[in-house]
Amino acid sequence: MADTEKTKKKVYDFIVVGAGVQGSFTAYQLAKKKKKTLLIEQFTLPHTRGSSHGQTRMIRKAYEQDLYTHMMDEGYGLWATLEREAGVTLYRRTGLLVMGPEKSQSYIGFKNSLEKNQIPMVVLTPDNFHQHIPNVVLADGDGAFVDTTAGILYADRALKVVQGQFEKLGGVLKDQEKVTDIKPGPMVTVTTSAGVYQAKGVVITAGPWANKVLLHTGIQLPLQVVKINVCYWKEKVEDTYHVKKRFPCFLLCEGEEAKDHIYGLPSNEYPGLMKICYHSGSQTDPDQRDKQTDKSDIDILRRYITKHLPGLIPEPAVVESCMYTVTPDHHFVLDCHPAYDNIVIGAGFSGHGFKFGPIIGKLLCELSLGEVPSYDLSPFRIARFQTIIKSPL
Repeated sequence: MADTEKTKKKVYDFIVVGAGVQGSFTAYQLAKKKKKTLLIEQFTLPHTRGSSHGQTRMIRKAYEQDLYTHMMDEGYGLWATLEREAGVTLYRRTGLLVMGPEKSQSYIGFKNSLEKNQIPMVVLTPDNFHQHIPNVVLADGDGAFVDTTAGILYADRALKVVQGQFEKLGGVLKDQEKVTDIKPGPMVTVTTSAGVYQAKGVVITAGPWANKVLLHTGIQLPLQVVKINVCYWKEKVEDTYHVKKRFPCFLLCEGEEAKDHIYGLPSNEYPGLMKICYHSGSQTDPDQRDKQTDKSDIDILRRYITKHLPGLIPEPAVVESCMYTVTPDHHFVLDCHPAYDNIVIGAGFSGHGFKFGPIIGKLLCELSLGEVPSYDLSPFRIARFQTIIKSPL
């Protein structure tokens, strides 16, 4: 009897593979459209193995590319809608301090984008910087401004809430089920470690495991998985950099200390500890990530904190880990499979995708339903890559 139950195919309108932030919001949007939807996760929920865990993430409109700024205009509204539906606070406004060499391409790009899109901002000068932002030393030649709309998302809470809303809408969430096969066709068959399912459409949002899942569909994308050290630094005097003291998130977009961004979030999840990370990491296999022990990013952070954040002890008190799945151009993949238009792919969020969860869920839902997407998705199409490896099924 048990074997018969296991091999009997259960039929859905849509199956979403991967219950991180993007998959969970996609499933939620499909359920809102009255579609019978199954959301599958390989690990026990909640877990810390992928890219969506952790107590906080940054939310901002400050971007060099207008497209992301425009998407976040709607994204803020969708986060607020989820807050109202669930009756739970998911966002705290703190502002985002953006710093960088005043004449650098990156800093000018951030500043111009906010000005052009009329995003509320405050430009700081070397004369008034310390008055507004105490306990931070602005580097010589650096400019600074604050995106006043920015803040913190409560990530773990948000993931739990959107999954709960999905289930309230009739969605089915199954964890501890690893996908072992996908057979494309008019009805896609998805086999997991615990069962066999069929659906008219499948959405693959498997994060660092995207290429491992896509292998079952005959393609591989140019995705690189990197492990990030998520570092927390102890305040010398408690509450110096605390969210309650109106200390903002910050982003160093360029500088002599680092080739990539350094970003920080005020003390919140761990009392007396500020989250500061380097926006880059070392390549890893998602199933072997604990073997990746590179700490070169921590050395970069130590040097920066010593020079510019005098209220912190320049040695991490807590080091956790996260994974980014990075595309060559650091833009997302939001597209239909090149060979099967009923398989939709959301991947390569390159370390800046969490805040877009609600809008990405909406877009992947639109692609799944064959609707015209709400935004121009040409920057996110698979066709932009020169390298797509097609393998026989």
